[in-house]
Amino acid sequence: MKPRFRGGLRRRLVLGIAVVATAAVLAAEVVGFLVLRSWLMDSLDDQLTHFRTHTKAYGDAASEQGFPSRFTTPGALPSDFRIYFYDSDGHLLSASLGDPEPSEPDLSSSADSLGLTAGRPTTVSATSGGGHWRVILRDGPDGMKSVVALPMDTVDGATSKILLVDGVLLALTLACVVLLGRWVVRLGLLPLTRMERTAEDITDGNLDLRLADTDERTETGRLGRVLNTMLERLQGALRERETSEARLRRFVADAGHELRTPLTTIQGFAELALRHEQQSAAGRREANRLIAQNAARMSLLVDDLHLLAQLDQEPAYRREPVDLLALAADAVSAAALGSPGRPIDLVPLAEGAEELELVETVGDPHRLRQVIDNLLSNARTHTPQGTPVHVRVGTGLAGPDVGGRTSASPPLPYGTPVGVLEIADEGPGLAPEDAQRVFERFYRADRSRSRSRAEGGSGLGLAIAAAIAQGHGGRLELDTAAGKGCTFRLVLPQRP
Repeated sequence: MKPRFRGGLRRRLVLGIAVVATAAVLAAEVVGFLVLRSWLMDSLDDQLTHFRTHTKAYGDAASEQGFPSRFTTPGALPSDFRIYFYDSDGHLLSASLGDPEPSEPDLSSSADSLGLTAGRPTTVSATSGGGHWRVILRDGPDGMKSVVALPMDTVDGATSKILLVDGVLLALTLACVVLLGRWVVRLGLLPLTRMERTAEDITDGNLDLRLADTDERTETGRLGRVLNTMLERLQGALRERETSEARLRRFVADAGHELRTPLTTIQGFAELALRHEQQSAAGRREANRLIAQNAARMSLLVDDLHLLAQLDQEPAYRREPVDLLALAADAVSAAALGSPGRPIDLVPLAEGAEELELVETVGDPHRLRQVIDNLLSNARTHTPQGTPVHVRVGTGLAGPDVGGRTSASPPLPYGTPVGVLEIADEGPGLAPEDAQRVFERFYRADRSRSRSRAEGGSGLGLAIAAAIAQGHGGRLELDTAAGKGCTFRLVLPQRP
């Protein structure tokens, strides 16, 4: 089970820092204590190891000659050495060497019971006072033995003091770490505090606020950058949703408005025909003609709306090789027959080229032909009678948009081989504000481009053409300027 920590992030960080610092200081103190004690013990053992008892001392101890008392006078041996002698039978002799002290090592009266190994220093307890002695067993002449001893008061005193100092230092370190750690953690988490306040302001409705700390070199900066990106996308999604809802409301309103006009006309003339039974035959024929005309217009509008609904649902287009040049030639022939008084020609896309270029792509030939017919119809409808229309077909590479080019679809990747079909007229052109909205549904440009409302269309043709182009992986573009005509460009990826 994972441990559960109570408290905020600051408290957990301070606690973690305190634990780590305490462990580090404690480990350093333990290592220092062990190193110091080991060094003191090694120094003490070195003194014991290098101390040599004179052979004459063994004989004097055995005969108790030269020992006016049990202990010699102070200063007879260097430092605090004590020497105890055992005879050849292993009994402790009463004679010993060393300065008188209130305590002495607790040694057995028999050499066999000492439990010491010759030449190896060993620690034993003192007879009184709770101290310790460091002793070493030596072999003497004639089977005698001696025990050389040094008190461990220096070692015990030094270690006791170092333990006291270490304890005080540990307490001070812990207190300083907690106090300074709180300040450092508070300072380090200050960017998070600012983020928290900014997030609260954003939650209160100020969606334009952004996090100020976006330094890539810090974790909080990278977090701030990611959060800013997320906020931008969320705000963009909200704006897109609002725009989509507004567009939907406008679409429904425009559709209702477009349908209301023919429905009102049909209803009015139908009521007129029912109320005036004595109306002349010519009047009834005119009323029926208008009823049929508006019914056809309403039927065409409903068909366009149904087609747009199908295109919005990502329809499955046929995937087969399509020759854009052949489609353009058929469309130009049909348009020329339908408008005998309007010059329409088919020319190469590249300037100065003399021969038409075969352009192949993959898609639905029926839908692509619908786009071409739609663009030709748009050119005939929105330009004065007799205005020339040029259809150009060729290939190229997708590149950056140039000035004046607009489209409702995203651009193709740079360098993509594309097939291009242009339909250019020499009409009055479009103003920049009209060009930006020409692909919107139910949008009509300035009435100067339409001879009448009836001939101006429903405003769905270009939206349908753009949707079909985008469904084929391409886009429909517009280059125009007031007084310089319009050039609609169908750009499609070439057949691989």
